[in-house]
Amino acid sequence: MNHKTFIKFLGLPPLFTSALLLSLLSSCGDSTDNQTSGQAGDSEELSLKKLVIALKANKNPASMLAEKEDLEKYLAEKLNREVEVIIPTDSGVVVESFRNGTLDLGYLSSTDAARNVSQDTAGILLVHLKNGKPHYNSIWLSKKDKSYQSITELKGKPVAFASRSSTSGFLIPTWDLVQQGLVGPDVALTDYFSQTIYGNGYVSAVEKVLSGEVEAAAVSDYVYKGDNKYLSDAQKAQLKIVQEQGPVPAHTLCVRASISESDKKFLQDTLLEMNQENAELRDRIFNGELVTVEEDEHLKVTREALAVQKTLKP
Repeated sequence: MNHKTFIKFLGLPPLFTSALLLSLLSSCGDSTDNQTSGQAGDSEELSLKKLVIALKANKNPASMLAEKEDLEKYLAEKLNREVEVIIPTDSGVVVESFRNGTLDLGYLSSTDAARNVSQDTAGILLVHLKNGKPHYNSIWLSKKDKSYQSITELKGKPVAFASRSSTSGFLIPTWDLVQQGLVGPDVALTDYFSQTIYGNGYVSAVEKVLSGEVEAAAVSDYVYKGDNKYLSDAQKAQLKIVQEQGPVPAHTLCVRASISESDKKFLQDTLLEMNQENAELRDRIFNGELVTVEEDEHLKVTREALAVQKTLKP
C-alpha cells in the first residue's frame, strides 16, 4: 500500500473501512500455511512462512508509514521471513483476524488485549515500560488560555475521546468519571457533557481541541509529556493538562492463540532482543523497553474498568 493510498484509506467511512480491512487481511497470506496447530516447531527458526503484525493507527499517517517500513525490514532480517505490518483503524478487525489466522502479532491497548484474551483469540506476549513502569496515566487536555482545573468544570461542555477502543483516551477517563459519581447507571456521558466526540486516535482528538470544536480531549499523558511523536512543540504550547487519572496498563504485544508455543517463544525472544539491538526503533514503535508480564495481573485494572463501563447509562 503506497503513501497516498494509505492516507486516503484512513479517511474511509468506518463500515467500508472494516469490510476493506477484512478483505486485505484475508489476502495477507495463505491462512492454511500461516496457521499453526499445537505441534512443536523447530526452535532454531520460525515455522511460520510469513509474519503479519498489526500496529495501532494512533499517530500521524506519514510517521506510521515510516515505522511500518522500518519494522518490516528489521524483523524480516532477524527472522529470515517475509514480514507485513498492517495498520487497521477498526479494533474489531483484529479479533477476527487473530481468529482466522491472518494476523500473528498485534500491538494493542490493554482494552483490546483484554477483549482478545476473553475470546481466546490471542494472549499477551510482551508489554512496554513507560518510565520504568508497565503503566502510565490518562490526561484531559484543554487550550492553555482556558481556566479549567478539573473535569468537573467541563460539565455541559463538548469533549473528545481519542477513540471508543482507547484505554487512556476513553476507558480510564470514563472509569474516573464513574468513581467521582459524575456518570453512572442513571447519568450517561451525553447527559454530563453537552457533546461527546470520538476521534480515530490521540492526534485527531487533540486537533478538535485546537480547532475549538471541543473544550477538552482525553489522551495518554505521553502524547503531551513525551517527545514530538504525536504533537509538535507549537501544538503543545497551546495546551495544558486539566486533570490526570490512572493507572493505565501499558500497551501490549499480543500473539495469536493458535500459534505454537515454540513459535511464540521464538517471537518473544526476537522482540526482546530489540532492547539491546535497536532501542531507537523499539521506542518509536512500542514506546519503551519490552518486558514479559503476568497476563491477569496486567489486565486487572482494565477488566475492572470494562465491567464498570457496562453499568453506564447508554
